Amino acid sequence: MTHTLMDLPFDENALEPYISKETLQYHHGKHHAGYVSKLNTMIKDTVYADMKLEEIVKKADGGIFNNAAQVFNHDFYFNGMTTIATSPSKELLALIERDFTSMEAFKEKFLEMAAGLFGSGWVWLSINDSGTLIIESFSNAGNPLLLDHTPLLTCDVWEHAYYIDYRNARIDYLEKWWELVNWDFVSDNLEVCSQ
Repeated sequence: MTHTLMDLPFDENALEPYISKETLQYHHGKHHAGYVSKLNTMIKDTVYADMKLEEIVKKADGGIFNNAAQVFNHDFYFNGMTTIATSPSKELLALIERDFTSMEAFKEKFLEMAAGLFGSGWVWLSINDSGTLIIESFSNAGNPLLLDHTPLLTCDVWEHAYYIDYRNARIDYLEKWWELVNWDFVSDNLEVCSQ
């Protein structure tokens, strides 16, 4: 199975002024594309050659894991943004209010964890095996699949996600990223895992 680089669900300049066309050209066109290319090269003629991406993430280690997980993570990240105004579904909002008390409290906790993650990595909204919404952070290429949690939303806090636009001001990037969250995508992920 050959893995392919996803098409962005928006034009390269669509996220401006929050995320620039230049950032997307590097982030998607170079970094993301590089992970896809390396993954395909590394899995050729191995037990991973015919596996789906999620299966590779759960079973591989080393370089194969790193590249597979980064493809998965970036797919999730880019699909999780839009310039169209969206809102959480009633079901999602009810769970956020149940598990975090309010949307504002959830935002504060999520962005605080993303701002505080040392080095490179990802912050996720996930559902654990007891059906509770949780915010979890992972270094490098980690993600909730490793814990059998269901991912709903992610934010990339590797420097290449924001350094062109924000330099070392990660908090500024996070506030702008929040304005781009595609709540339809997050709500759809919840609906799929609820079925």
